[in-house]
Amino acid sequence: MTERATSHTLDGNAAAGLFTEIFGIDVSAVSVTCGECKGSAAFAEQSAFVAGPGTVLRCRGCDHVLARVVETPREVWLDVSGSASWRFPLPDSKAVDSQQPGQ
Repeated sequence: MTERATSHTLDGNAAAGLFTEIFGIDVSAVSVTCGECKGSAAFAEQSAFVAGPGTVLRCRGCDHVLARVVETPREVWLDVSGSASWRFPLPDSKAVDSQQPGQ
């Protein structure tokens, strides 16, 4: 990582509240795959930068920007174009229901 990244880096938990508001569920356990290096890690394990004009989530492996959020008085702007995928775990009861035949 660059000197800039290591001197101001927080873990993804620092950004989880904002992303949880956007998605409506706790994102800490969401698996985020980097669009650059293809490494996957839980949202909470990624690097977060929250002191700028927006919030930035970076890959813990290669420092690539995974997601950005900027809030203005009228809207929220979300960019996840640096991510290859986001995998959201299903609640246990829903995962079991989906495995039953005929449903």
